[in-house]
Amino acid sequence: MSVPAYSITTDAIAAETERAAKSGKPFDVARVLTLDELSLPAPGAGDVHLKILAVSAEHNIDHASTADTVNIAEVRGGRMIPGNSALAEVLAVGGGVTKFQAGDVVITHCNGGPDADGFPLRIWGYDAEDSVGWYAKEAVVADWQLLHAPLDCGLNLWEIAALPLRAPTAYHLWRRALGIYRIKVPRERRARLNVLSFGGGVGELFLMMARAEGHNAWFCAGSAERRAALEAQGIAGIDQKQFNRFTTRDDVRAFSKHCRALTDGEQMHLVCDMLRGPVFDAGLAVVARQGVNVSAGWQLSQKISYNSTLLSVKQVTLDHTHYETLAGCAAATELYGSVFRPTIHDEIYSWKDLPRAHAEMHANTQTGIPIIRVADELPAAAERIVP
Repeated sequence: MSVPAYSITTDAIAAETERAAKSGKPFDVARVLTLDELSLPAPGAGDVHLKILAVSAEHNIDHASTADTVNIAEVRGGRMIPGNSALAEVLAVGGGVTKFQAGDVVITHCNGGPDADGFPLRIWGYDAEDSVGWYAKEAVVADWQLLHAPLDCGLNLWEIAALPLRAPTAYHLWRRALGIYRIKVPRERRARLNVLSFGGGVGELFLMMARAEGHNAWFCAGSAERRAALEAQGIAGIDQKQFNRFTTRDDVRAFSKHCRALTDGEQMHLVCDMLRGPVFDAGLAVVARQGVNVSAGWQLSQKISYNSTLLSVKQVTLDHTHYETLAGCAAATELYGSVFRPTIHDEIYSWKDLPRAHAEMHANTQTGIPIIRVADELPAAAERIVP
């Protein structure tokens, strides 16, 4: 059985790279994400057959489309079906599946093969061998890849669709950042922390966890709409454009001075950034003594440099993370609605407009997390929470 699906191929990447070079126009990821056909395998005893209802646009798909850092489509044999985060309806289950039944609404996570401690060695729909992502009308996956969608959590359907990948990432970042800091500074010495994150869906959720636990939280982003949405939740905004997106050392110094004033000279105890790229120097400049700079970002570059002597004197920890454990994904899902209330882009894209959604994500013009509606018809349980 074959179903429509979007693919990324090395041929499409090469053709768009050549077109952009010859025309002098920007690389267009919409030309790389192309409609294709996916042959579904026969479900095994532990498998679940899904109808995909909605997906969110994820930055790892942007990196796969542009082949920056690693040409992952080439690594995957020249063609891949992407999609790391989906909301779906169960159509059928294998004989060994007991957690789910036909008609259930579920969410996916993308832990692509846990190690002995539950942390992923690879990411599903990206670099996990033989994994097929969820940018398809239907899919067949093992039951361990799914969780029941919390349809009664208070979020609407598109907000729920924004979270399956982002919520576990933010949850993982938060528990590691706070845990590392508490090794150095116990709660009885400093109960309320200053927490900063830079723009993005994961960064927003990281700050929602900080705010829910009573900490001071600042969101540094260029989007006025996203800053306003977080300010309504008690998270203060900092306009990244005010500091020219940290283009020069003077911009970074001005940002550090600004953050020092915001925090009565303390600076930021916990910082969530990408540990590379344009915000790296800014994040290090504002980290407090004993502070922790934590990141799940990795695609922009594979190498970073910093003054290790200075950071050692300040007792600063840089922590690289990847993704959550299976148990952590389930725990993060428990926080939908009570802690995690994501900002959604004001257009819900159609299936045919999925490439455009990614082009606009690449151009950084969206006002929130982009959602693509895949199914024309929704089950009643999902339809009732469509805004």
